[in-house]
Amino acid sequence: MSHVKSKLLLVGEPSSQQHQLVDGLDPSFETLKVASASEAIERIKQGDIDGVYLAAGQLVPFEAAFANEQAGLILNTIGEGVCLVDGAGKLTWTNRKMSGWPSNTIEKVRRTCQHAFALFAHQVSPQVSPSGPDKVPAPSRSKRYPLNIDDQQYLEMIVSPVVAADGKVTQVVAVIWDATGTRRLQQKIDTIDRAGRELVRLEGEALSKMNVGQRLKLLEEKIVGFTRELMHFDHFIIRLLDRRTNKLELVITTGLPQEALNIDLFADKESNGISGYVAATGMSYICADVQADPRYVPGLDQARSSLTVPLRLHDKVIGIFNIESRQTDAFNEDDRQFAEIFGRYVAIALNILDLMVVERVSTMHKVSDDVCSEIAGPLNDISLDVTSMMEDFIGNEDVRKRLSAVLDNVGAIQKSLRQAVSGPQNVLGAGDHKVTEDPILAGARVLVADDEPNIRLTISEILRKYHADVTVASCALDAIARIGETEFDLIISDIKMPDKTGYDVFAAARKRNTTIPVILMTGFGYDPHHSIVRASQEGLSAVLFKPFRVEQLLTEVRKALQATALQSTAAKAGG
Repeated sequence: MSHVKSKLLLVGEPSSQQHQLVDGLDPSFETLKVASASEAIERIKQGDIDGVYLAAGQLVPFEAAFANEQAGLILNTIGEGVCLVDGAGKLTWTNRKMSGWPSNTIEKVRRTCQHAFALFAHQVSPQVSPSGPDKVPAPSRSKRYPLNIDDQQYLEMIVSPVVAADGKVTQVVAVIWDATGTRRLQQKIDTIDRAGRELVRLEGEALSKMNVGQRLKLLEEKIVGFTRELMHFDHFIIRLLDRRTNKLELVITTGLPQEALNIDLFADKESNGISGYVAATGMSYICADVQADPRYVPGLDQARSSLTVPLRLHDKVIGIFNIESRQTDAFNEDDRQFAEIFGRYVAIALNILDLMVVERVSTMHKVSDDVCSEIAGPLNDISLDVTSMMEDFIGNEDVRKRLSAVLDNVGAIQKSLRQAVSGPQNVLGAGDHKVTEDPILAGARVLVADDEPNIRLTISEILRKYHADVTVASCALDAIARIGETEFDLIISDIKMPDKTGYDVFAAARKRNTTIPVILMTGFGYDPHHSIVRASQEGLSAVLFKPFRVEQLLTEVRKALQATALQSTAAKAGG
C-alpha cells in the first residue's frame, strides 16, 4: 500500500544546524525548497503544502509577504476601484475592479489623482521645532471628488496622501465607487420638487387671464414634460374616476395607440385590468412582465412592463396614473415611490382646476381659502411620504437634503395658493345689448342645452336676434336625442344636468361629427365628473362660467363657428 508523503516547504537557505534538523525529519515528508518569501506565498496558493519551514531571517519577510497577499486579496475583492498614483502622475497600481474599467474612465481618475497629489504636496511639509525637523508628518485630510463620465455614469472618489517619515508626499491612494444610482435618485427628487411646485403654482395675475381650456392645456403640457423628465418614459395615461358610473375616464395620454384608449375600464379588482385594480384598492402595481400577468390589459404596442399608481386626494382615490415601457422589468420600488408622490401633485393640480370652476364667491380670499382647505390633506400626505423616505436614507445626507427641500416646498405651495383667483365675475347684460348684423351667426344651426329655463331662454333669444337657427333642450338626454336627429353647426351645453353630464353631450356630438364645435357652461360648484378636463383633452372649443356677459358668449360662439368654417375651407382646398 503506497503512502502519500506530506509536503514541507523550506523557505530560504537553512543554516548548518537547520540542515541537520531538516535531514532528521521523518522520511514521510517531501521537502520543497524556494528561495524567497514571495515565492513561498505563490507556492502555498496552490493549496497542497502541509507545512512551512522558515530559514533564518525569513520570518519577517514571510510575514510581510503574507500580509501583502492578504491585502491584495481584500483590495481585489471589494466592489470599489482602488489605485496608487505617484508624483509624476503615473498609475503605479490598480486593483482588479479598476483595471476592468474603460480607458477614458481610468484616465480621468489618474488626472484627478495627479491634481490631488499637487495639492497635498503643497499642504504637507515637515513641522519645524526648536530641536530641528520633526519627522512626524503634518496631518492632511483626504479630498473628495465627483467624476462625470460622458453624462452617463457618475463616480465619486476619495484621494488620500501617502506621507513618508520625512513629511513628503510620495504617492496618493484613491478609492472610487459608482454613484450613478444615487445621483439619479437625487435628480428625481429635484425633479419632483420642481414638478410639484410648477404643477400647483397659481399666480393670480397670470391665471386670471386664462380660461379653463388654456389652464388645462398648460397643465397637460407640464404633466407630460415632467413625466418624461421624472420617469424617463414617454408612454403614459391618466384616468379620472367618475364616481357616478365608477368608470375610469381618459383625461391625459401620450404615446399610446387609439385602440388602447377606447377600452372601457372601471374601478374594480377583477376583469378591469391593472388600472381597475389600482383604482379599486388604492394600491400601486408594478407589472414586471405584461405577458406573464393576467391582469394586464393591452395598452402600448409591444409593451413589456408597466407601473400604475393611484391619484390620491387625501384618503380618496380620484384616478390612476399608468406608465408603460417596451422593456421588461423597467420599474423598481424607487420608481413606484416617486410616481406615487408625483401622482399626488397631479391629483392636487387637477382638483385645483375643479375648484376654480365657481360661479359666485364674495371675495378672492374665499376662493383661495376653499382651495387651501381642499388640498391641505393631500399636501400633508406628501409630507408624510417624504418624511418616511427620509428615514430610509439615513446616512445619505445628499438625498435627505433634497427630500427636505420637498417638505419646504409643501409650505411654499400653501402660501402661493393665496394668490389664486377665479377670474372675472360678470353677469349677463342681455337687456342692454345692441344687436348688429353678423354673417357668422346668421343661419347657424345651434343647439342650446340647459336645465335652467332662464339661461336656456336668454341664450336662445340672443342668438335668434342674430338670425341663428336655435334648438333648445331642457336636459342632456333631450340634447343627445336631438344631436342624433339633426346636423348642428354648434352645441352649447351646461355641465351639470340631472340626467347626464356636459361631457355626455360632448361625446354624443363627437360621435355624430368630430368637427362639431362644443361650448360647455358651468355654474356654482365643482366639475365632479371632470367634464371640462376630459372634453378639453378631446377638442372642447370653450368653457363659459355662469353668470357671463353676452359679449363673452358671442365672442366664443364666433370663434367656434369661424374655426369650423376655416377647417371646412382647408379640407375643400386639400381635396
